[in-house]
Amino acid sequence: MTTAQAQADGSGTEYERRLLERIADHTAVVGVVGLGYVGLPLAVEFARAGFRVVGYDVSRRVIEGLAAGRSHIQDVPTADVERFVRSGALGATMDPARLAEVDAVSIAVPTPLVKTRDPDMSYVDKATDTIAAHCRPGTLVVLESTTYPGTTRELVQPKFEGRGLTVGRDIFLAFSPERVDPGNERYNTRNTPKVVGGITPACLRVAAALYGTCIEKVVPVSSPEAAELVKLLENTFRSVNIGLVNEMAIICDRLGVNVWEVIEAAATKPFGFMRFTPGPGIGGHCIPLDPHYLAWKMRTLNYRTRFIDVASEINSQMPDFVVEKVAHALNDVCKAVKGSRILVIGVAYKRDIDDIRESPALDVIRLLEERGAEVKYHDPFIPTFTEDGRVRHGVALTAEALAGSDAAVIVTDHSTINYQFVVDHSLVVVDTRNATSRVTRPRARIVSLSASA
Repeated sequence: MTTAQAQADGSGTEYERRLLERIADHTAVVGVVGLGYVGLPLAVEFARAGFRVVGYDVSRRVIEGLAAGRSHIQDVPTADVERFVRSGALGATMDPARLAEVDAVSIAVPTPLVKTRDPDMSYVDKATDTIAAHCRPGTLVVLESTTYPGTTRELVQPKFEGRGLTVGRDIFLAFSPERVDPGNERYNTRNTPKVVGGITPACLRVAAALYGTCIEKVVPVSSPEAAELVKLLENTFRSVNIGLVNEMAIICDRLGVNVWEVIEAAATKPFGFMRFTPGPGIGGHCIPLDPHYLAWKMRTLNYRTRFIDVASEINSQMPDFVVEKVAHALNDVCKAVKGSRILVIGVAYKRDIDDIRESPALDVIRLLEERGAEVKYHDPFIPTFTEDGRVRHGVALTAEALAGSDAAVIVTDHSTINYQFVVDHSLVVVDTRNATSRVTRPRARIVSLSASA
């Protein structure tokens, strides 16, 4: 609904009409809380659309880098950040008082799981408290962090109403799930449809109007709970199907059938089949975590999410399956895992990105070291990383490094790696991604996830 429509039918408060006007003429100031993989691309799109953006984060490293015009996110070019910072369209701050300047603010903070697989809402709690302490009446607040259904209404809304602000009249509150896919060259923040659900119709109107200024398609739904469930369904769908195809890889291994051949043949069916591929496990912030938000919520309602539980069990066991493959491959050349030198190729959670969050490679490395192997890694996107206080440094992918290893294990199939070179200079290659399917005259013994691949 436009400002004119709201005035014509008598709907909407003065706050709503004023905010819709500021959104329409791009004089609204937009805040983004959390400037990571979700928040920074969103902040840049708002700046590109002509808004002045105030980005808030608690990381001094992030804020100082952005203030200097540097991007810390692979998908956001430093040239864009530098241009918007220099023009004044994008500002970065650690001062929460700056949030008093904004007319609308998106929350894009982490929502991790604790060890018991329960949601850790502390980041959302702190972000909401910070905004509530500084925002003024007439502000739009949108939660983008992936979470369990009911969060917006049950956790966020009371924080504003506790300050005497009525949602839908004095403050506008909505949920819009982030759909960031790091490394995706086709779909980005701007051209990925944006789902939005508001607490009230007025909340939905202003949220849809704001996102409609910088995102090509906005998809309104009836409630924040519906919007919250959209993201959980998307990634639960992927988790369950990855679990299915991972189990198919294990089945094919037991039957002596090439799982990749089976998948490619099945994918020729023009209807009723969607191609998923097996691998060493699942990684990233979304697929390993999102289904557990839904499972946790349903446990509070005395319902067991069986598909989610089974898929999680299968996917979490894939690093063990990979390590068993390594052990058998070494055994076939009369070597034990203990004392062997293993080169893991790729530690990012997926191809061509610099993100190791929840990467199965970390489990593969840990399991191999627990068996006594000496493990090194190569990743062109991640020259060094720290896990559990230990700093690891990658090695160059040279003929000497490959020949000096008892086995190379391909965990992440980066497109920049020459797999013919890997095979030409290795003794044993355990390929969890079918990356070596096109190599010729293999010198190495190649072991895949299924027996005859």
